[in-house]
Amino acid sequence: MVTSTRQNYIEKVAIVGAGGQMGTLITEALLKTGKHHITAITRADSTSKIPAGVEIKKVDYEDPASLTEALRGQDALIITMNVMSQGQSAKLIEAAAAANVPWVLPNEYIYDPTETKLGEDALVGLVKRADRNLIEKLGKSSWIAICCSFWYEYSLSAGPLACGFDFENRSVTFIDDGTTKINTSTWPQTALAVAHLLSLKVLPDDANDKSATLSQFRNKPAYISSFLLSQKDMLESVLRVTGTKESDWKIEHEAHEVRFAAGVAQFKGGDRRGFVKLLYTRGFYPDGCGNYEARHGLHNEILRLPKEDLDEFTRIAVDRAERKVLVF
Repeated sequence: MVTSTRQNYIEKVAIVGAGGQMGTLITEALLKTGKHHITAITRADSTSKIPAGVEIKKVDYEDPASLTEALRGQDALIITMNVMSQGQSAKLIEAAAAANVPWVLPNEYIYDPTETKLGEDALVGLVKRADRNLIEKLGKSSWIAICCSFWYEYSLSAGPLACGFDFENRSVTFIDDGTTKINTSTWPQTALAVAHLLSLKVLPDDANDKSATLSQFRNKPAYISSFLLSQKDMLESVLRVTGTKESDWKIEHEAHEVRFAAGVAQFKGGDRRGFVKLLYTRGFYPDGCGNYEARHGLHNEILRLPKEDLDEFTRIAVDRAERKVLVF
């Protein structure tokens, strides 16, 4: 096995959030490649269950030296955090620079980072841009942003504030006419993208080597997607999976600007559910901001990502909704 980036491969990978939903899947996908030694960076009091075969290093976020020491010798750092709790990311980025970690995958996993206005309106862009800028300013690491948009099975099941679906009451609220298409990705596809990305050679073997490398993503997004869908497309899949007819569902419409403003007001009033509404609504604006595939293309082929069955993941979403796994 090649042992460092100097030998043109990533071997040692540290991950923050290895016990979370996305972090667990990424960790398992990396382990399956057989190419990586994985280290989970966790708080001393963490009770998260970490996948077998992973080294665990406990850290104190108030002690920069403990973070730096945990990251020393790592080839890459992956940060996965809840969107509401990514305030610690700057500490991790600074520690990665101090430990000379060459590659950082910051806490992206959503919108196209080049869509500045979209990110600002949705409130997540400023923090994410600050993380990328900090990496570049410190000058010791390079970043790669995983642009995957909303996680499909999670978002479809999350209730009417997200993609508009209320499975319990068989109702759906279309934003405008429900035909705006956005890119979405599944949890497994996102995890596989990260694993395959970090399994690429860092640099070409020579001037004639045209194969994909990690370096071609240096300080850039990696664009992936499972499906390009509108809310109407989602409903058609739901009808197939549930064996229902459109007439069995109550369908309402809400203008994007009205729904977005309502979410902003709700959030400013102290109700965090408003953040969910504004975040998803902004992605469905009819300006095409949610369809990054049309502007940039996708890296699915380079990252050897399989084509997925829409109804399979709709079925997962329906099951999650019925079990009320997460409903905003």
